[in-house]
Amino acid sequence: MKDIPARFPKLTALLAGFAAATGFEPLKLWPITLACFALLILLIEQAPDRRSAFLRGWLFGVGHFTLGLNWIAHAFTFQDAMPHWFGYGAVVLLSLYLAFYPGLATLAARWLYHLQNNVFLRRHWNETSDSRQPSPAVRTGLLPPQEHATLPFTLLFAACWLASEYLRATVFTGFAWNPLGVTLLPTGMAIASTLIGTYGLGALAILASGALLLALRRQFRPAAALITPLIALTLWGNLSPAPPTPAGAPKIRVVQPNIGQDEKYSPELEQAHFQTLATLSGTPRPAPRLIFWPEAAIPAYLDMEPDWRARLAALLGPGDLLMTGATKVYFKQVEKDGVPENALAGANNSLFVVNAQARLLGRYDKSHLVPYGEYLPMRQILQPLGLSRLVPGAVDFWPGPGPQSLALPATLGRPPLRMGVQICYEIIFSGQVVDEANRPDFLFNPSNDAWFGSWGPVQHLAQARLRALEEGIPIIRSTPTGISAVVDARGHILGSIGHHRAGFLDTALPPALPPTIFARFGNLLPFAFAALLVLACIPLARLRGSR
Repeated sequence: MKDIPARFPKLTALLAGFAAATGFEPLKLWPITLACFALLILLIEQAPDRRSAFLRGWLFGVGHFTLGLNWIAHAFTFQDAMPHWFGYGAVVLLSLYLAFYPGLATLAARWLYHLQNNVFLRRHWNETSDSRQPSPAVRTGLLPPQEHATLPFTLLFAACWLASEYLRATVFTGFAWNPLGVTLLPTGMAIASTLIGTYGLGALAILASGALLLALRRQFRPAAALITPLIALTLWGNLSPAPPTPAGAPKIRVVQPNIGQDEKYSPELEQAHFQTLATLSGTPRPAPRLIFWPEAAIPAYLDMEPDWRARLAALLGPGDLLMTGATKVYFKQVEKDGVPENALAGANNSLFVVNAQARLLGRYDKSHLVPYGEYLPMRQILQPLGLSRLVPGAVDFWPGPGPQSLALPATLGRPPLRMGVQICYEIIFSGQVVDEANRPDFLFNPSNDAWFGSWGPVQHLAQARLRALEEGIPIIRSTPTGISAVVDARGHILGSIGHHRAGFLDTALPPALPPTIFARFGNLLPFAFAALLVLACIPLARLRGSR
């Protein structure tokens, strides 16, 4: 196959990035994603210099994030303090920033590729040439046009993409939404996340794209070298079911009340909302149950309002436990007209465990907060400009201490359990969801996806499935409007409640697997994989230099 240079490379990169986002939920067109990344590799190879390489990667990212994050615009329709149309501008502005990371990956891959070429081609020139000046290919680090170097460049690009996604998930508190590896969930190849995590899985997607480009160039031997281990991973993933749920496993009920964001904070509907939650929770049964309600399910300060605790306890049987989202608030003393009074100082977005005796058995405070959602960065500057956070309230939420496991006591024959909690957005951060010193038996992910339109909830669930795979731990999700689900330790959905539907799920708690290799070593493994990809280019560069 002869390469046809793109006539409009910048526009091609932008459109390819846009199309690549169709591999995520809800479209799941992952072959298109792989084809678009193959086109990106070609565009970077054809870039005349590093600046062009960065620009093409950045434009690819702009298109990629603009489509994939379109659901963010929907969140602004629930905040009257800011114009609703600003949501579309927010998507574009965020995409312009996030695109820096794909641009950084293409730039770094191009630089590393040229660095290796310079080292080994100069060595070869010094050993074989009597000329005083190296050839243009040596001076620029470029190979002659007929000698394609797709295999080594793909290896470097995969390593750089992995590093760029990790940076995107950590810099400025991080925004890890829609890592590339999520697109491989339907393929079975996602089993690799038990070894190299989500960021390593994204590198595998780049390798698959490189294999596609090599095959189109009729370079079948290097294409086979890339694709064979990926096929093996796919077969392994499809032949590796989760262990069956044992008899006598704890019974759980997941509740989805279908309460929209436009109704959630209405005082007039407070009693109706509670009644919906109570009805869907069902009447107590002889076997004890774990009952799961969504994030911020009730407008109560449970540690300060015994009447609310009594209302919840009345719904429970003797051995039942209720896990519900609510708010923990803090006050400070201020003076108003010379009279001291208490004023709200801050709050935690929390998950409480309530038993049938109206006692609070545990609390988890969300640690990884959503900027502009749960707190307003640079409030003293942005608030006078008319900006506010999306969640109603006059003060910011405060972060909790991080992942921890809550002890759920043994009741009525049910063994004691350890429950990890990740509230809403926290579940998207690979390697940051489990208390490693006190590994839980399962993770509970109470969420409020009512903000997220039709694309956000399915994307959120997909990322939760990857956390289950990575850690070998089942995940339970309860959301107000969907998608609530029970996910086993291999990332399979055992049951779910669809979007904008009220209902409940009754099932037994799936078992956890022994800690995966990724669970033991975390994100050290993706970076070890990236280093291996870079090192694999050295013998390839020696071969090219000896030609």
